[in-house]
Amino acid sequence: MRIGESTRFVMSGAIFLLALTPCMAQERAGLLLPADPPRGEVAAAVIPDAPTPSPVPAGGQSPSSPTSSSSTSTAANPDEGQQTKRILWIVPNFRAVSAGVKLPPQSVKEKFKTGALDSFDYSSFIFVGIQSGISQATDAYPAFRQGAAGYGRYYWHTFADQTDENLWVEGILPSVLRQDSRYYTLGHGGFIKRGFYAVSRTVITRTDSGKETFNASEVLGSGIAAGLSSAYYPGEYRTWTKTGQRWLTNALLDFGTFAAKEFWPDVNHAIFHQSD
Repeated sequence: MRIGESTRFVMSGAIFLLALTPCMAQERAGLLLPADPPRGEVAAAVIPDAPTPSPVPAGGQSPSSPTSSSSTSTAANPDEGQQTKRILWIVPNFRAVSAGVKLPPQSVKEKFKTGALDSFDYSSFIFVGIQSGISQATDAYPAFRQGAAGYGRYYWHTFADQTDENLWVEGILPSVLRQDSRYYTLGHGGFIKRGFYAVSRTVITRTDSGKETFNASEVLGSGIAAGLSSAYYPGEYRTWTKTGQRWLTNALLDFGTFAAKEFWPDVNHAIFHQSD
């Protein structure tokens, strides 16, 4: 895999590794992050797998029993799995859905809107610029050459790759196949369980009706985008090998993105305390 193509994956991987450290340390110590007191039925409705509070008799106090004590001690944190619109205040996180939240089906307009936001958000232009600079510095495509003109070639090719993939994966195929392009955060369980869940989202997604299905939008969409990119790359970069590398890069990037989305709420709650 060429260095220029893997840069975006490295960026997502950095966030993933940032999330990995506190989560694994948490498991080794056998501890949970400090949890706020449960908030009655509201907390139970919002938090996945939250225990249902026992009713309190009129004029009395909650009976002290092993069941009640267990429910209190294992009550989930109300902030568990709560996503923000951006990761680290910069990276777009518009497709992430907080744990336990149920949303109506995406409209076609919403699917294309999220694809456009991920492609044309101000941060996208910054990251494309960084990727282009690294690709030029490593001479990833010698045919593009150096200098300002060469940087311009790197920039628009990288931007086209990103926009093309977002269009197919988040807009066109989800609309045609009636699939949900959003990432639904698991938000609970151990690191391995949640990590496996994040990996599985590259091949498993939800339909508009809420059922799980093969993520054809992701797998086929990233492949179609890689194939179409051959139309605007120089002839020597239109080989099956280069196309396959771009396809693999797209898939790895999205895997890294899903992992970052899954563990970002933990990092945010433990370190940054970002509320929006």
